[in-house]
Amino acid sequence: MPTVLLLRHGRTAANAGGLLAGRTPGVDLDATGRDQVTALAARLAPVPLVRILASPLERCQQTAAAVAAGSAPEGRPRPPVGTDDRLTECDYGQWTNRPISELTKEPLWATVQAHPSAVLFPGGEAMRAMQARALEAVREVDAQVLAEHGEHAVWAAVSHGDVIKAVLADALGMHLDAFQRLVVDPASVSAVRYTALRPFAVRVNDTGGDVAALLPPPPAADGAQTASASDAVIGGGAGGGGTTAAPPGGAAAVADRG
Repeated sequence: MPTVLLLRHGRTAANAGGLLAGRTPGVDLDATGRDQVTALAARLAPVPLVRILASPLERCQQTAAAVAAGSAPEGRPRPPVGTDDRLTECDYGQWTNRPISELTKEPLWATVQAHPSAVLFPGGEAMRAMQARALEAVREVDAQVLAEHGEHAVWAAVSHGDVIKAVLADALGMHLDAFQRLVVDPASVSAVRYTALRPFAVRVNDTGGDVAALLPPPPAADGAQTASASDAVIGGGAGGGGTTAAPPGGAAAVADRG
């Protein structure tokens, strides 16, 4: 099955200043964010991406553009950046553009932390609706990539922290109410492989690891015995794509929340 790389945008001044930017237009990457996405593009240079989709917000478009402009295997050009509105930031409604330090005093804050599936932001979007439309986008495009490019294709979706956390929670079999346990830092790489039986969370919040395990595997020798793409290796496998009996992938790297 294809692998989708869930890329969070690089840092913005709003991130650094503790402001909930939400869908506010004109929120660009700051200097640190630009450095982060340049490094991200360099890290992904060995990975043959067949599609790059992004949230319509500037910070994601800028991140996707950096990846698309980066080096690619054998000097082949990257695909152009596409936009999918379903990958956009959660609509925080009346919380938009307010300091986090102020929002922590709102009665709704405790629900956001403990029971996000019950949250409907005033004048905005329900968190469960955000998860549903993001999953619809990722699974729909993943099926298209499979049909067009085959089971070993790799593609990228550039989105936002809460959106990526919601997609990862689903892949990990977690209720949305547990998604606050996940961390997705700016310019991080998370990776999911969807199969007929289950998704595999290949990476979570990777901000600097080797990407060799994300490369498509070499063709199996004629007659080689391989497990179903949905099977998990008993004992955990060799890791890093070192076995033909399981989906390649390294250990999840989960860092402190930024």
